[in-house]
Amino acid sequence: VRAARNAIEFNSIPSIGALVPGGYEGMKLAIDVAVPPATRDDVDVDAIAAVFPYGSPVITLQDGGAVFPSGIALEAMGDKNDDIIVAICCVTVGY
Repeated sequence: VRAARNAIEFNSIPSIGALVPGGYEGMKLAIDVAVPPATRDDVDVDAIAAVFPYGSPVITLQDGGAVFPSGIALEAMGDKNDDIIVAICCVTVGY
């Protein structure tokens, strides 16, 4: 979810109404998310889709991302190990 939010948070296409038939609601969003294979089942696709307030998102998961040790696990935060999981998100806008 964070990767998807970060992918769009500093982007704006104010002329989308002139570029895409149907404006914001007519947008088709291709959301490609690369995650480590071992974490794929933990990805909440619905939560990723909810990040996008406009358009019709289609989310595809693929192998990628990374896992690094953080050196600390905080049980109080629900950590099961010291893994840092990195996901990469690409958002393509079309119609």
